[in-house]
Amino acid sequence: MSSRNRLWVALTAPGVAWLAVFFALPFYAVACVAFGSIDPIFRDAVPQWNPLNWDFTQALNVLDSIVSGPLRGVVTRTLVYVVIAMATSFALGFPIAYYLARHAGKRRLMLLTLIVLPFWVNYLMRMLAWVNLLSPSGFAQRALSFFGINYNWLDGSPITVILGLVYGYVPFLILPLYATLERIDWRLVDAARDLGATSRQAFRLVTVPLASAGLVAAGILIALPMFGDYYTNDLLSRSPNTEMLGNQIDFYINNSSEPQNGAVLVMFLSGMLLIGLSWYLRNTARIGRERVR
Repeated sequence: MSSRNRLWVALTAPGVAWLAVFFALPFYAVACVAFGSIDPIFRDAVPQWNPLNWDFTQALNVLDSIVSGPLRGVVTRTLVYVVIAMATSFALGFPIAYYLARHAGKRRLMLLTLIVLPFWVNYLMRMLAWVNLLSPSGFAQRALSFFGINYNWLDGSPITVILGLVYGYVPFLILPLYATLERIDWRLVDAARDLGATSRQAFRLVTVPLASAGLVAAGILIALPMFGDYYTNDLLSRSPNTEMLGNQIDFYINNSSEPQNGAVLVMFLSGMLLIGLSWYLRNTARIGRERVR
């Protein structure tokens, strides 16, 4: 092995070790619980550390519950909430990222700081601030009451949960979008305009394709934590009518005698997200090859 290769091995070894110890091993432990057995007396999950002896019976039961049982509504609701929250995040975040990349000028650093600054505060504290804001005596309700509208934001409202998800994750969409848009050669857009394209046509035919990788990356970056989120719903709703997949996992693991079901749901959620992540990596590699050509 050459000295150059040894250098790269030495540089990557700490990262690989970190992922192995703090991601791969815990994930394997979850799989061992999901495909293990249940103690017949104490009803506790018994991990099966040997993959050759994994039992998929309980996993198939949970999968059947997802397809046609009580968990079907939870999975569907989670998917709907995440899709609406992602669409709202794009509607809010893309114009901000576009402005920062093309028009902010010297104010760019200040505006980026203002976007990131609230997220130096702990997530729990930020959600508790929303609870105070949306409470019956909070500012939002008082403002609506001025127009004769009475709305209980914290009484199991899907709107509140979706707004909480948007608030919690939209900065993680803005930053990669800004990084992508900032690297675009805007002379291509100007050239399209010179050739007769309208502003909308130039945006649709030039800006969006050039930013496609960043759009997909930003979407996946916020979708991954949204699917597993349970804190937002716990703090802003606490209603079974707005329960998401993350809440169901939390219930199985911490508040029931069926932790194995929670582990199976973790594996199911990981599989869903792995499909989206694999598609993103494949798409990114394809775009990279096309650019090289």
